Amino acid sequence: MTAPPTAAPPAADEAGATAQAKKQKGAAKRRPSLSRRGELLTGYTFMTPWIIGSLVFTVGPMLWSLYLSFTDYHLVLGGDFIGFENYRAMFEDPMFARAVKVTLLYVVLAVPLKLLASLAVAMLLTQKRRGIGFYRAAFYMPSLIAMSVGMALVWKALFAADGPQDQFMSLFGWEGGGFIGNPDVSILMLVLLSVWTFGAPMVIFMAGLLQVPGELYEAAEVDGAGKWHRFVHITIPMLSPVIFFNVLMETVHAFQMFGPAFIIGGTAGGPAWSTLFYTVRIYALAFVDLRMGYASAWAWMLVLAVGVVTLIMFRAAKNLVYYAGEDNR
Repeated sequence: MTAPPTAAPPAADEAGATAQAKKQKGAAKRRPSLSRRGELLTGYTFMTPWIIGSLVFTVGPMLWSLYLSFTDYHLVLGGDFIGFENYRAMFEDPMFARAVKVTLLYVVLAVPLKLLASLAVAMLLTQKRRGIGFYRAAFYMPSLIAMSVGMALVWKALFAADGPQDQFMSLFGWEGGGFIGNPDVSILMLVLLSVWTFGAPMVIFMAGLLQVPGELYEAAEVDGAGKWHRFVHITIPMLSPVIFFNVLMETVHAFQMFGPAFIIGGTAGGPAWSTLFYTVRIYALAFVDLRMGYASAWAWMLVLAVGVVTLIMFRAAKNLVYYAGEDNR
């Protein structure tokens, strides 16, 4: 008689089941992995034109200009590597101090006035009124055309000597001469142009205002809070992330001011360098004097300055910006 087959030990069965489970799990992992690779390949394929364009037209020129900033490169004559000589000469250049002064003055004046105007109009346009869509479009329209060459020419004619601004201001004792010919007030003309184009931050403020819960205003009104207290203690804190975003973007844009200043004041920043913005001076060095190396050093100094200002603003935002649902300390 043959002996009956003995049953497999329980430990062996468990080991086999575990090995089989691992094989199935590994196969399941490999299948999504192949699908994931296909998705990544498809994504990178669609991104290829953008990646090539970014490398050719953005990253490449930036790296080349960084190298040029350490040379005395002339657009026609070429140049040699000179180290930090361009940066040293920059701080000894009297035009550098003038350009920095004009640019900072513009940033300090234009950014707050533009944001105050955009916030005030946004609060009006979030109210439910008949024809509100028309008014929203009308107030946004200037931001689409104000930075064009044509509008800069119109602005120049508007504030020229004996222009409409001169004739209007003469009713209040203005002596004439226009804003363009007066170095003491010429910068105000460009500030007014910037303030007039408050459409973009206005739309962002409107979006933020519409997200503020109405229950907060109702509760504050029940407690006897007036309009000013509701604005200061509810609207501003709830709107602080939007305010920070607009302040950041408008500050960066203000440092890059070029088109209207170039059209109105020219490469010399007239009159008397009162409109000699930093970017205008870079253009003059690069395409009038053909000193590409020196102009590149100026450009990278602007990049560094904007980066430092942005870093300071982000550090300050940790204590000034309130995010709903987060524990701000």
